[in-house]
Amino acid sequence: MDFSLWTCAARGHETYAPTEPELAARLHVPTPAGESWRCLRCGDFVPGEPRRSGPADDAPEVPRGHLLRDRIIMRLLAAERVGRALVLLLLGAGVLKLRGSREHWKASWDKDLPLIRQLADQIGFNPDHSKIIRGIDTAFTLSPTVLIWIAVALFAYATIQLVEAVGLWLVKRWGEYFAVVATSIFLPLEVYELTEKITFLRVAALLVNLAAVIWLLWSKSLFGLNGGAAKYYAEHHSESLMTVERAAVAAGPEEPAAAPAR
Repeated sequence: MDFSLWTCAARGHETYAPTEPELAARLHVPTPAGESWRCLRCGDFVPGEPRRSGPADDAPEVPRGHLLRDRIIMRLLAAERVGRALVLLLLGAGVLKLRGSREHWKASWDKDLPLIRQLADQIGFNPDHSKIIRGIDTAFTLSPTVLIWIAVALFAYATIQLVEAVGLWLVKRWGEYFAVVATSIFLPLEVYELTEKITFLRVAALLVNLAAVIWLLWSKSLFGLNGGAAKYYAEHHSESLMTVERAAVAAGPEEPAAAPAR
């Protein structure tokens, strides 16, 4: 199955007119219906004007090899950030709801807590040692103003996660820098939480964030590492040029007699 056809169907063909005459001649063909240009992604000839034009090394990338792998990893990280943002938004909404009807929620909590204790006794769990239980009890003692600030902080953190997700999903250079800075800021807090108590979720979150920072710094040559911005842009210009050259080679040395009307 050629997944490039799905991408072209959803986003349109990626036709490009390079300024280099020898490459342009092999990506272009005249037909009775007008000119057609070869799609860099799927290889079909598409009637009409090219979608873009310019030097071959500025052509849109059609990622392959490690660049395709990097794009997949970045989008997986983006999806993880979206998941975090949704959890934070739900927590923020819960805090606001608690502020609006704190007495009602406290009465319900006091009513249900004995049932929770009975269930906990049956499974050998002491709710008095639970940080979640203590946190809920503490939340009922907080003033409405403090609850608002907590909700604002949760929403702000969720916004940071969403900005990270957008930048990583779109594979933007600013998104890579933003993700490294924003993630690094919260690493000391995650390490501190582990000094209080080690849990699977805390260890997993720390490892994911630490691996993401190291990988982005090195593979994307951020802050001058691993060749810096010069290497990063040279690699991507090279991939653009290779995309055009691959399409030109696939088109063959001679112009096709006719192009399919797609």
